[in-house]
Amino acid sequence: MKHRALPEEIRRRIAEIDARPPEKPTPEEAAAFAAAEEEEPAETVTLEEYKARREYSGRLLLRIPKDLHRDLAEAAKANGVSLDQYAVYKLAR
Repeated sequence: MKHRALPEEIRRRIAEIDARPPEKPTPEEAAAFAAAEEEEPAETVTLEEYKARREYSGRLLLRIPKDLHRDLAEAAKANGVSLDQYAVYKLAR
């Protein structure tokens, strides 16, 4: 059974976190922050642009008949490519 935190417990935990001293970034994080600050403004995107880009992950899950799956897999193998690559090729045509 999952434990559900009560509002008082949540407030207590947040207060504990807020009371901790701030963490210092690791050298890797500091380098990443510095690199981000050096980016050209033209390379940055707004939050809305970022969300729009995330809308399309490039993933597509399809349920297809087993016979079609077999036919596609065999065609991909005969063409020396992965099923993914073959399906993209067929979809793009």
